[in-house]
Amino acid sequence: RKQWPLDKSSMYTVVTKYVTSDEISNEKGNALMDGTYITGLFLEGAAWDLERGHLRRQDPKCLVVDLPLLKVVPVSGEPKLHNTFRTPVYATSQRRNAAGAGLVFYADLASGGTHESIWTLQGVAMTLESD
Repeated sequence: RKQWPLDKSSMYTVVTKYVTSDEISNEKGNALMDGTYITGLFLEGAAWDLERGHLRRQDPKCLVVDLPLLKVVPVSGEPKLHNTFRTPVYATSQRRNAAGAGLVFYADLASGGTHESIWTLQGVAMTLESD
């Protein structure tokens, strides 16, 4: 539709304030011209602060949390983002499948100004399914 070369395209991701897809359909003006909303993602190694809209340290004994809806929009070129953590999204919580691959894509999550090394050491990742 936009006639972008595929090798020059990338994805811009943002976690929304919506927890269920019903909340999107109830509000006007939420239809996307390009992109989509993804639901059913799980966050490991961190928690999501819904009020402030960024990553936070996980609660004790809570290893996996549901992530609010993720908005994915195609963009031309690589977006230059600040205060974000480039988070891997894996198919399973093992972070690989039988063939040794499992990475689906990378999503940029707002980090709230916390250095990305903190989230890397925490092993922050998103998965499509939880155990």
